[in-house]
Amino acid sequence: MNTSLAVPVDATIVYYGNVAKTADQLKSLKGPVLGHFATKDKWINQKMIDGFEAGMKGAGKTFETHWCEADHAFANPTQARYDEADVKLAWQPTLTFLKKHV
Repeated sequence: MNTSLAVPVDATIVYYGNVAKTADQLKSLKGPVLGHFATKDKWINQKMIDGFEAGMKGAGKTFETHWCEADHAFANPTQARYDEADVKLAWQPTLTFLKKHV
């Protein structure tokens, strides 16, 4: 997210990243954002995502979410929480988003 704020890109995809940003901080985004999040993630949680969604709306930006029944780092194959089934579930929305926006 921080990279997309610093260097505008056509679209941004976040996998369970820290999205604690205000509407004012999000105004520099050029393109829409797709966020993949995990329902069991205690840090990047629903409250943070709700705040980010409100910030995106306040900045006039587009935000799509995809939730997996998994924990943080579910898509990182070097972590014990890696969940191949959820990675596969997240892949199709990622491809669809990229085809639409890039």
